[in-house]
Amino acid sequence: MSRNNLDDLCVNTIRFLSADAVQKANSGHPGLPMGAAAPAYTLWNRFLKFNPADPHWPDRDRFVLSAGHGSALLYSLLHLTGYDLSLEELKNFRQWGSRTPGHPEYGLTPGVEATTGPLGQGLANAVGMAIAETMLAARFNRPEFEIVKHHTYVLAGDGDLMEGIASEAASLAGHLKLGKLVVLYDSNNITIEGTTGLTFTENVIGRFESFGWRTIKVNDGNRIDLIADAIEQARQDSARPTLIEIKTHIGYGSPHKQDTASAHGEPLGEEELRLTKEKLGWPADKMFYIPDEVRVHFRASVERGGKYQKEWQILFDKYTTQFPDLGREFKRVIDHNLTNQWDHDLSVFTAESGKIATRAASGKILNALAACLPEMVGGSADLAPSNKTLINDNSDYSPENRLGRNLRFGVREHAMGAVVNGLALHGGVIPYCGTFLIFSDYMRPAIRMAALSKLPVKYVFTHDSLGVGEDGPTHQPVEQLLSLRAIPNLLVFRPADANETSAVWKMAMTQTSRPAALALTRQKLPVLDLSLYPQLAEGVVRGGYILADSDRPGLTIAATGSEVHLALEAREKLAADDIQVRVVSLPCLELFAEQTEEYRNRIISPDLPLLVIEAGRSLGWKAYVGPKTEVIGVDTFGASAPGSEVLSRYGFNIENIYSRARKLVNDTTRAML
Repeated sequence: MSRNNLDDLCVNTIRFLSADAVQKANSGHPGLPMGAAAPAYTLWNRFLKFNPADPHWPDRDRFVLSAGHGSALLYSLLHLTGYDLSLEELKNFRQWGSRTPGHPEYGLTPGVEATTGPLGQGLANAVGMAIAETMLAARFNRPEFEIVKHHTYVLAGDGDLMEGIASEAASLAGHLKLGKLVVLYDSNNITIEGTTGLTFTENVIGRFESFGWRTIKVNDGNRIDLIADAIEQARQDSARPTLIEIKTHIGYGSPHKQDTASAHGEPLGEEELRLTKEKLGWPADKMFYIPDEVRVHFRASVERGGKYQKEWQILFDKYTTQFPDLGREFKRVIDHNLTNQWDHDLSVFTAESGKIATRAASGKILNALAACLPEMVGGSADLAPSNKTLINDNSDYSPENRLGRNLRFGVREHAMGAVVNGLALHGGVIPYCGTFLIFSDYMRPAIRMAALSKLPVKYVFTHDSLGVGEDGPTHQPVEQLLSLRAIPNLLVFRPADANETSAVWKMAMTQTSRPAALALTRQKLPVLDLSLYPQLAEGVVRGGYILADSDRPGLTIAATGSEVHLALEAREKLAADDIQVRVVSLPCLELFAEQTEEYRNRIISPDLPLLVIEAGRSLGWKAYVGPKTEVIGVDTFGASAPGSEVLSRYGFNIENIYSRARKLVNDTTRAML
């Protein structure tokens, strides 16, 4: 069989495995796999460096299906090339318990590099992956020993490039001159509602050129030779990322649905699928059919990938012999292991050192960690001086300096969140990022994807309450804590002082399968001296603990963050009225909820009335601490005035807390009579 005929057979196999999977599930998106089969095949067959037997080989190329709705395309490729994904899994597409869910999920399906589906996220993830590749290459490569040398490829669609996050990420990638980033743009001019002419008539090529990208256009998405030539050109340009616009036909081959919106997100239908197979010369009566010569051709990827990895391993063994320290260090960071004394120099704060904002304490702790962990990298969305996220005595990452550890994201919160996800997905680095807590809303979709993907990203969110003050309600977070706590698998920390902040950072650094968000103050707070509160560090690990107790407490006051100090002050004032108070600090409700019922009841006794103080929405608190609860919170937007005045006028003052506490105790006493 000629190469052209075999190529055509392989492309049609991809098309119909995908279309059959969608049809059997009676759910899914056949259009993209059928239209983009040839570009995907060209990339995977001629260029992509991977080893199906070891999906985690460090120097593999990364392939991100940003248009995640076309997941059947990726699953077909993974099965055909020999990954541990059986044909039975393709037949169980979108079914309970399968490894072929409706959109690709990282960690579930071998070979899936990123969880995608929300459009634009994958492209931004790929920017992070490309950054990580350059960082590791600069740090570890030596002359004649390029142990880090791979590309990041993306398959994106019209919808991806409509999303604002794509422009944010592409702008950053062009600025950073990420030459090993190649985006295949499946340009088929169709969305769910109809043609892209309804909403999307811009010059995409011109936009990406203005971002600093190289652009190439392929007018026929079935011309493997033209696609291959374009990819080869992209690979030769080390100074610019490349966008290859490939004109394709959604639902290619379908007599009645090709180039229509109905091909996008619904099965072709049994009759239309039969007609399509007949039109393209495929056995109409066979489902999930793979010709023998196609299987043999694709499975050559296993041998080829094994050869790639073996050659790399030989090189790495020689590298380790010549550079033993570097070899050990490379293996450590790739295996996600921390150094032996990574927390050795963490600051211990004392009352004598004076009040300090938790954002400032975080900055000191971050730098202590970074000094022990050279793989720690990150930055802020143009707020590094305020977020205290700069690594001191280190340089900025740039096209001229790939060793820089300070990432300047610009005012691009959404892209920042997805880029750090890409850094984490790539591996070899520990990423963090920062902005004001209020602007976590701009990056919420990326935070959600990190939690879903079990990525141990660290978020530094400062200016955490009404204490922001004069900037007013637009900048004062009210609902953000509640909103972040609603995301499954995300740890939300709100430390009460510098020492809790240190313990929170230590806890966040030990997480391997969930992200952590730190909500930190701008205003200065007293220090909880460890000589007086030795239980603090262990209490933070459990998410909540008794900070101050009494012999016969009649009331529990629980608080988070800066309000813990108000609780301690109120305790002293109430003691003068012979009301004994237990003060509980709750720096992380998610960790507290994971403790045993016995522990939770010991900390927050169900037999005592409970007053909660937090400068955020009161909604949701009773789910964590029980029904016998009064909450001093913020259930309206804030106001513009000095921070201390705003907090006081909203009830975060000793007089109001004292009054509410007395009333709660009295009401409870009367109810018991």
